[in-house]
Amino acid sequence: MWVLKTIQLKEKKRGFHLVTDEILSAIPEIASIKVGQLHLLLQHTSASLTLNENCDQTVRADMEQHFLRTVPDNGAYQHDYEGVDDMPAHIKSSIIGVSLVLPLSQGKVMLGTWQGIWLGEHRFHGGGRRIIATIQGESR
Repeated sequence: MWVLKTIQLKEKKRGFHLVTDEILSAIPEIASIKVGQLHLLLQHTSASLTLNENCDQTVRADMEQHFLRTVPDNGAYQHDYEGVDDMPAHIKSSIIGVSLVLPLSQGKVMLGTWQGIWLGEHRFHGGGRRIIATIQGESR
């Protein structure tokens, strides 16, 4: 069984956001999978997807502070056509990544107890973000 869906995430402010529920609620087909994989591809070059802490929001704040220090907006970047946050956003997207592959079993995504899907929004005004979700699996 194969399923392909486009998910439109609501616009988020700059920072890291827990989007597990927003993504998984858009893919009810997961409930019909006995065993398989969910592939998520964020179709943007200035944001990222990652798995991390799903409980304590200070982890997301600390992560944002780390990347603001590591990849500052005021760097000597040549690519600045869309503002001071544009090139740093591309760098952060490449470091963190834009895709995840998650195992599916008995109608559920097999995340660890404290794992959640994060969207890293690296632009001041990135707009809504699109994710292509692909399921490959055996039906229940």
